[in-house]
Amino acid sequence: MRIAFYGSSLLSSYWNGAATYYRGLIRALAARGHAVTFYEPDAFGRQERRDIEPPDWCRVVVWRPDAAGLAGVAAEAAHADVVVKASGVGVLDDEILAAVTAAAAPHALRIFWDVDAPATLALLEVEPEHLLRRALPGLDGVLTYGGGVSVEADYRRLGARTCVSIFNALDPTTHHPVPPDPRFAADLAFLGNRLPDREARVGRFFFGPAEALPEARFLLGGAGWEPGAVPRNVRVLGHVPTADHNAFNCTPRAVLNISRESMASRGFSPATRVFEAAGAGACLVTDAWEGIETILAPGREVIVARDGRDVTEALAGLTPERARAVGAAARERVLAEHTYDLRALTVEATLGELAARKAEAA
Repeated sequence: MRIAFYGSSLLSSYWNGAATYYRGLIRALAARGHAVTFYEPDAFGRQERRDIEPPDWCRVVVWRPDAAGLAGVAAEAAHADVVVKASGVGVLDDEILAAVTAAAAPHALRIFWDVDAPATLALLEVEPEHLLRRALPGLDGVLTYGGGVSVEADYRRLGARTCVSIFNALDPTTHHPVPPDPRFAADLAFLGNRLPDREARVGRFFFGPAEALPEARFLLGGAGWEPGAVPRNVRVLGHVPTADHNAFNCTPRAVLNISRESMASRGFSPATRVFEAAGAGACLVTDAWEGIETILAPGREVIVARDGRDVTEALAGLTPERARAVGAAARERVLAEHTYDLRALTVEATLGELAARKAEAA
């Protein structure tokens, strides 16, 4: 299939947590013979902070974020078999949805791909006249970054014909074990941008344990964190490019995952870093959320913490030997069950079913 994908950025992870999700899925789809073009706006300084250059497995078109730029890239939707509008492009989101679905060929699938379903659903619930909510019945389907059956049911209730969760996963070609790097030496590290519905949980699950263990070393990566506003034993790195993710995951004694409030309350929305850290063989500590046991086995493949006290106790009793054992078990599990090659099979089957359904209706 020829797929036109309109999203935030494939080339840059700067203020763009979906970058590695896009890369893993699109690379896997390309390996299965699909031709993907990714359209991303030149916005938020992302092009100046690229993690990768345009790859050979995806054509990338960077467009000027104004009406003329949008008109140019929207017109290319007419040549695709699948037209995808992702959530969270950040500029002209409503206009992109309207333009690309209008330009799509009659036979083409029109797909909304939501990489932040809890936030999107919360918005649609209170804005019944929102463009996306009004557009849902006319789209061929919704794919989501996660969320499971509850998110899928909510989308169908709001008018979507179908909704399928395509979870995050591991791309072992990009995330894998590497030698330790002294830049990332720590007892516990957390990587995540500072966002309103994550900040309070970071305070409970990361800053609280740092204050409780003043002799331990804590490492904080991600955009938006201020060095002066964290406990004294927390070192703030700022944005960590994807080229450094493996070393960031492999070097500390343990790596922490903290879900955003909306993701944790919904459950079944494992963050990309869960799979990337596991793929690197890191000892992962995660906050508790519904569905974790379907991804990794608590106690053997991941350490699950209900609150900051659990994080403190886990770190205080974590020997290097146990950390290595947990990391090794997690890596074995994600390589067997949670790769983007496997996720691509689900995407391919879903698109095939939707295309057959559309052809039959026509």
